This record gives sequence, structure tokens and C-alpha cells, in this order.
Amino acid sequence: MHARTTLTATLALLMTASAPGPGSAQQPELLQHRPDVMGRTAAVSAGHPLAAQAGADVLKRGGNAVDAAITMAAVLSVVRPHMNGVGGDAFMLIRDAETGRTEALNGSGRAGARATLDEFGRRGLDRIPSTGILSVSVPGAVRAWADALERRGTITLAEALAPAIRFAEEGFPVSRELAADIAGSRRSIQRDPEMARTFLPGGEPPRAGSLLKMPDLARTLRAIAADGPAAFYTGDVARRIVSFMEQEDGLLTAPDLAGHTSTWTEPVWTTYHGYRVAAFPPNTQGIALLMQLNMAEQVDLKSLGHNSAEYIDRMVGMKRLAFRERDRWITDPAFADIPVDRLISKEFARQLLAESATDPGGRPRGDGRAGGPSAADGEKASGLAPRDGSGDTVYLCVVDAAGNAVSMIESLFAAFGSARMVPNTGVLLHNRGSLFELDPEHLNAVAPGKRPYHTLTPHLAEREDGSLFMVFGTPGGDGQTQTHAQVLNNLLLFGMRPQVAVEAPRWRSYGGARLSLEPGIADAVVQALAALGHEPRVGEPLTTEFGGAQLIMIDAENGVRIAAADPRREAYAIAW
Repeated sequence: MHARTTLTATLALLMTASAPGPGSAQQPELLQHRPDVMGRTAAVSAGHPLAAQAGADVLKRGGNAVDAAITMAAVLSVVRPHMNGVGGDAFMLIRDAETGRTEALNGSGRAGARATLDEFGRRGLDRIPSTGILSVSVPGAVRAWADALERRGTITLAEALAPAIRFAEEGFPVSRELAADIAGSRRSIQRDPEMARTFLPGGEPPRAGSLLKMPDLARTLRAIAADGPAAFYTGDVARRIVSFMEQEDGLLTAPDLAGHTSTWTEPVWTTYHGYRVAAFPPNTQGIALLMQLNMAEQVDLKSLGHNSAEYIDRMVGMKRLAFRERDRWITDPAFADIPVDRLISKEFARQLLAESATDPGGRPRGDGRAGGPSAADGEKASGLAPRDGSGDTVYLCVVDAAGNAVSMIESLFAAFGSARMVPNTGVLLHNRGSLFELDPEHLNAVAPGKRPYHTLTPHLAEREDGSLFMVFGTPGGDGQTQTHAQVLNNLLLFGMRPQVAVEAPRWRSYGGARLSLEPGIADAVVQALAALGHEPRVGEPLTTEFGGAQLIMIDAENGVRIAAADPRREAYAIAW
């Protein structure tokens, strides 16, 4: 679809896949589990219904997109406490409707002063633990909330935090998903007394429908509402974090917290089938999506048919090439000269395709054979263990009445982060520091004051005329860029409606030849992928392994906001 084609034409298309291509099998008609959500004024989509409702309330009272985004982020820190929170990091793309400019706010924290190669060597470690006190870097979310409101908001931080404080104090209904996540992590929760006191009231996981109260977190949020981010980085909360670090022999110091700052920067862009797609620059993996799109644009994917074996094989091959470069280069740009412009150029995409094993159609092999990427490139080269994408991140997006837009993502990294909670604060610390390397030659080697590699990557897209086309994102670790590429192709190549594009069966590539597929991808396709050298596994329908995509699209003809939320998670969209 060309950018000048209106969304009205797109919505007229049926929600079926394209005709199957060579080597493909007929796909069943795609189901739609949730309705199209559309409105003339504004729209929100967030990782939990209570957060979406809080954001909508802010907009209806006259707030703007940033006001709503921070309000939703704060609520998510309470109602999805194992995925994100004041102890985690955040990234935002903020688009100003009047100027058409998009800014990127990096709210990720840095390694502590004690986080040196020598210190880890002294402790006899050759790899940073995936959880625990040594995996903790400075949390950046609270500072990012305040900075975004100060620069682009119209309400105070206290006003934005009010709904979250109410849910933490008065309690909120435990969803079926949260109840299952807490029960599934019961052993790790029990090892930390504060976590056990918070998430195992009475010694048992809360049942779905019960009320979960977090009074310690409520007091922390009230302190932040009263004193701003200083409460967290230099005030009483900071003192409690530092005391906990000293008690547990952690790596953060008082100056590490006091010196933390967010960073305002510029997004990076590429074009894809007539649209401009924005990504977050390093230290995130955002450029991996742009590399995949640049390669995909040079292959006639549409003719292969949606979710055919040839289509999936080619997409997996391009993902592997992009991930190889991602794993080589992504780190804190303050500590390395990263050739971002070259990596996201069309010429570099042609070079990647040329160096891979190809057939006459120019196909990068999906199985890593015959000169393609190595069989070990499916996950981050840092040694990040393959993840199933469950429960570590939340995403939200907003488009307000004026057309201002926010695409925002927050995370503790692993489910329940480091699995350490600061006593009497409700602050569950993230484990982003575990993504550093202990190889001194690696670009992402740990160093004091350095930001770690991040999977978090919010996105937005514009039309050729510079108007906003869509804000979009997903949780899912290494699966994020894979989900993004599939949803974009569903919209732009296969003409699906937004909600159908989000719900359509997906695949996810892991290290080596491992490939997970959702039910709805034809059995003949699974067999053909195995013949091509993949190791396909069909999972359960609509699970968190395949992300939780959300988006808001703007109709070019009438400005209608069309929001979509993924039933694979607790995402919820509202438009009016």
C-alpha cells in the first residue's frame, strides 16, 4: 500500500491473508477476537484496562498525550508490578502535532560506581548473574516521568501519580494473568522477605478477583508526588535503596542515584513502502527493526502469501542478519562510536542480503546455512538466555485531540526484575545490569556510569507528507522487532485492519534453528519450514511468548483514531 492511499481504502479490505505464494499452503480466514476501536477525538492503548481508563480520563479532562502517558505508566507500575515500576527503566517517543517533530526520551539507568570488571573478577564471576543484587543498575523511570511532564506535559507529577497511588493504597482487583504470574514465580518471591510480604499475602498467591494492596509502594509514590524525583534519587527512598545496597553488598552508591539524568535525543528513521518508520537509537535494539525493514523492502514478500513457508523463512533469515549486527554494535553510545547511519542505510541492507546465501529470488536463508548468519545468532550474543517473552515489559501509546502522540515502553526486564525489593518502599529493582558483558573487548562491557543494552524499543510511523500514520509497540524481549515487522507487513503488504493485523498468527525465531509458531499457521507450512532446516514448534494460541502488540493509527482522510490491543496480554484500547 502506498502512503498516499487513505486508510479508508485499507479498512475496506477483507481480513483474510493474501493468496498463497509458491511453496505455501492455503491459510484459513483470520479470526478477530476483539472489535475495531475507533473515535474521532483521541485514543489510548495500554497494557492493562485500568491504565487505559486512567489515561482516557486525563485526556477527557483536557490533558495532553504526555499527561495521559505518564498517568498510565504510573498505574501500570501498580497493576502490573512484576513487569515495570519505579525500580525500572522507560523509553518514550513524543511527537508534537504542531511542529511535526518527534523527540526521544531515554529513561534508562546506568551501572553503579562499583560495577567494574575488576569487581566482578574479584567475586570470581565470568558472567553477571541474571537476577539478584548484582544485576541491578540505576532505575530511570521516575526521572523520565518527571522530565517528560516538565518539558511536554500540562499537569503536575502529583496529578499524574494520583490514580496509581489510589490503586496502591485501596487495592486493585487481581487479574487472572497476574494471579497466574505470581503463582508461577512463587519460589523466587518467597526468597525475598519483602516480595513475599507484598505478593503472597497470608503466605499464598492472591486469587483472581481478590484485592491486592501495596501500602509501601503507595508511600513511595506519595513521596515522589510531594517532592518530585528528588524523593527517589536523593531523598528518603534513595537512602533506603543505598542502605539496602550496602547491606546486600550491591553495586549502587548514593552518588549513582543522585547523579542520574534522563537523555533527550533524536529518533532514527528509515522508509518502508512509502512510510517513514522511527525507532529509538542505541542503547536500545531499535535499529534492528530498521535493518529488517530495509532488507524486507528489497524482497517481494507480498507475492509469497501471508505466513507461507517461503515468507516466514525469508523473514527469519533477515531477522538473523539484523540480530548479528545488533549484537555486535548495540551499547551505550557515550562509550562507543556506533555507525548507526551505516547500519540503517539501504546500501548496508543490500550488502547484508548479498553476503547471505541466496537463490535467484535473492532469499537470505532462514536456517543459517551456506554462508548465512551463524546458528548461534538468534539471541543476543552477550549470553542472554532464550526468553519466552512472558511478563517483563509493558507498552502504552496515546494520540490526543490535537494529534500529539506518545509511544512508550517500560520494564523491569525479567519477571519481577532482580527479584529483590527494597525494604519498606515497595520498590522492586530491575535486573537490566545483567545484560552487560564481562569481556573487556566487547562494546557492551560493564563500566561505571554506562547504560546497558536494552531490548525496549517503541516506534511510530509517518506518511510521506509528514503526517502521523501510527504509533506502535510491544513487549517481548528479543521478540519485539520480530512482532513489529510482522504487524507492519500485515498492515502494509496484506491489507489487514489494525485489530486483525495485531491478532494474526505470529512466529518467533530463537537461537540456532529454533522457531516457535502460533496455531493458525497451516500444518503444511510447518512441515515445509522443517524441510528448509528450521526446528518449528507450534505453541498454544494467543500466549505472551508472541508479544502483546498495541497501536493507534490515524485515518489520513478524516483523522479518525483507530486503536488496537493484543489479546495475548492484558492490553486494552479506548477511543472516542
